[in-house]
Amino acid sequence: MATEPTSQRVYRAACPNCGAPVEFRSAASAFAVCSFCRSTIVREGDTLRKTGESAELFDDHSPLQLGAGGKYQGAGFTLVGRLQYRYNEGTWNEWHALFDNGRSGWLSEDNGRYVMAFDAPLAQSAPAATSLRVGTQQIVNGQSFNVASVTVAKLIAAQGELPHPPETQRGFVVADLRSARGEVGTLDYSNAQAPIWSVGLPVAISELAMSGLAESTEKTLKARSIECPSCGTSLEVTLATTQSIVCHQCHAVVDVSQGVGGELRHYTQENGSQPQLPLGSVGTFTLTRSKALPWQVVGYVERCEVPGGSDDEQSFWREYLLYNRTEGFAFLVDAEDGWSWTAPITGVPQTAGHQVKHEGVSFRKLYSYTGQITYVLGEFYWQLTRNQKTWNTDYVGTGGDSKKRLNREMTGSAQTQEIVWSGGETLSADEVVKAFRLAPEQRAALQRDATPTATSASTRVKVFVVVAIVIVILLMARCSGSDRSNCDQLRSTYGDTSSEYQNCLSNSGSGSRTSGGSYGGFSSGGGGHK
Repeated sequence: MATEPTSQRVYRAACPNCGAPVEFRSAASAFAVCSFCRSTIVREGDTLRKTGESAELFDDHSPLQLGAGGKYQGAGFTLVGRLQYRYNEGTWNEWHALFDNGRSGWLSEDNGRYVMAFDAPLAQSAPAATSLRVGTQQIVNGQSFNVASVTVAKLIAAQGELPHPPETQRGFVVADLRSARGEVGTLDYSNAQAPIWSVGLPVAISELAMSGLAESTEKTLKARSIECPSCGTSLEVTLATTQSIVCHQCHAVVDVSQGVGGELRHYTQENGSQPQLPLGSVGTFTLTRSKALPWQVVGYVERCEVPGGSDDEQSFWREYLLYNRTEGFAFLVDAEDGWSWTAPITGVPQTAGHQVKHEGVSFRKLYSYTGQITYVLGEFYWQLTRNQKTWNTDYVGTGGDSKKRLNREMTGSAQTQEIVWSGGETLSADEVVKAFRLAPEQRAALQRDATPTATSASTRVKVFVVVAIVIVILLMARCSGSDRSNCDQLRSTYGDTSSEYQNCLSNSGSGSRTSGGSYGGFSSGGGGHK
């Protein structure tokens, strides 16, 4: 746990606007935001001067808060400041971490997880913001990075002690870059003449041994209820990072990315199938870490492949968004070829032709495809829009690593694009049954016939995916038309008792053909520090 900074490092003075005490714990900090009147204060020697005013923070019920402490690489730190940004798909936070040795860092949100980053001097001029293109390689300080996202953001609020003056008057470009070394680099163009460069590594709250966190979500989120703008049903947001929530009554998808209160955007959707793993159910898995942890189902998505032509075989899959309070989010994918789990990775694999290498494992390319959301339930940490599309490439591990999977997914439009890599492994239906303690008779409905490594022309395996806007599969009726013969294909793939087959029967006249093999794709809709 972080120790309190020594008195020699603390400077206190009255806010020049309201007279409340303002504290600087680090001599390197020249800016702070008054906790009473939200005035932005600059320290000039032994005096304070007001330079502006910060907006009120959007209460997103983050588990982090000012005063929380922890340890990183053996050094204690305390969270002393906070920046809250908004972009066209939601908000994200960056927390100023003051270390006991005087060093400043940033604990930032990253696709449902966190990155600990540190500002670094630029040995050469930063690339112009207009020159950055998603998916291209960029050399910064002599190191190679891949551009993952380029976003126009605006700092909407600040809190506490800060090392840089907060720019709250205008929007600016924030670019996230990722390396094969697992690093996340950020170019902040809030000062166009002198962009800020920071580099960090992924962390989990559980690894930081943090104390002083906000109360658990069960206690803090009771007041965060909203009224469905479509039918008026009361909805309760239960996750700190929720950007979209689906009404349990009318199934409208409600956008809460701009804050709870005021007019909420939403869209209606057709009825889909019921998830075989109900929302709220908890399964114990060994996923992102070496130990088994409880993961709760908080979201459910049905997805389909968008055919490239009339002769293309089409596939469908489901994804379950899983949540663990200290580990963040992961995805459980139910595809025609079997089950798998996946989660976003921080860096990017090394590429060599159609093969990539990640953490010492070589992967070969399987398939490239376009996915589309058809139906969603629950809560999601990114903004959902109707018929969202993702552009995916799946990879399978070679040799003795054939259970391992990687996916590259691109989301967004020409204005705001992002590339996210995800990784995970295949699972057996028995492992899913055991994890969720399902009855033995439920196993048949979860069993998939295709093998995870089939690669023939009729059963091209699609590695499951994970990244930026979670989604899952099916209701073929919404991706193309269907007939009774297609229901027979679903029965052979999913079984007589499956909701896919039963739903197809009840919707005869609409359905889709299947490709015989799909691992589906996850999408996060927000990456970098978003």
